[in-house]
Amino acid sequence: MESTTQKPEAQAKKEYTIKFIPSHGGSTKSLKVPVALLKYGAGSLIVLAMLFVGAVSFSVYSTMAARDGAAQLTDLRSVNGIQQEQLLQLSKKANALQNELDRLTELEQQLRRQSGTAPAKEEPSSSGTHDGQGGPYAEPDLGNVTEVLSQVEQQLALRRTSLLELQSDLKARQEKLGVAGAFSLTGPSITTPGIWPCQGDVSSPYGLRWGGSDFHPGIDIANEMGTPIVATADGVVTTAGYNMGGYGNMVDIDHGNGIMTRYGHGSQVVVTAGQHVKRGQVIMYMGSTGFSTGPHCHYEVRINGEAVNPASYL
Repeated sequence: MESTTQKPEAQAKKEYTIKFIPSHGGSTKSLKVPVALLKYGAGSLIVLAMLFVGAVSFSVYSTMAARDGAAQLTDLRSVNGIQQEQLLQLSKKANALQNELDRLTELEQQLRRQSGTAPAKEEPSSSGTHDGQGGPYAEPDLGNVTEVLSQVEQQLALRRTSLLELQSDLKARQEKLGVAGAFSLTGPSITTPGIWPCQGDVSSPYGLRWGGSDFHPGIDIANEMGTPIVATADGVVTTAGYNMGGYGNMVDIDHGNGIMTRYGHGSQVVVTAGQHVKRGQVIMYMGSTGFSTGPHCHYEVRINGEAVNPASYL
């Protein structure tokens, strides 16, 4: 007996029907949409929505990050500008301090030359007659400004020590010469030498010179020919004329109390022996008479006939 097997019927496809009903009558239209297509469409919409949200989020994040970066960069530039300005001001102060130290050093050198005191140990040997400058240009930074300030600090310490030594030396000289007794509370006596006899540079100090081969009893003040030479205190002219002992045209003034001043090498004498003169009065003009290598004034201060260092009376 032959058996027969009946094939099952194909299952109907799952689908949704979308009907479009006009609002003003008319025939209704239907659209059948498979379930699978709806699933694919829904999945695609979800993916697109996620991509859109991600893109928007990234865009917002990038914009905020760029703004924060720009703000930070602006702040850094502002801070850097303030630091550069502060560094520049510090550099200017360091330079001003160095210039002030140089002026102080020059003043001390002048005082040492005028007083006949030996130069400070750390003083350079340059005469200072040349001032050429140059070199590559470089912006100051914290390193080199700090180095300059450190050097200035060291130089200030040396200058302070040197000035204290000079002060001590001058004080000792004054005490040795008894200069303190020649002054009153109201100032130096009008008959005590107390001013420079002329303007100029001290070309030869008081004391030993030329390698110790000669003792200089005064100081030489060099300047242009014809520079006025004045009496350094009130007194009476005791000598006015040419001296054969090497002074050339010479003036001696007696100030009383054993004090006498001498002025040598003048080109022209304008006072006479026995004449009373006042402090600051012109007595002769600078020249190069007698034993002289060039225009200058030889100035001496003598106490009871003994030559002393005129630096204590300038």
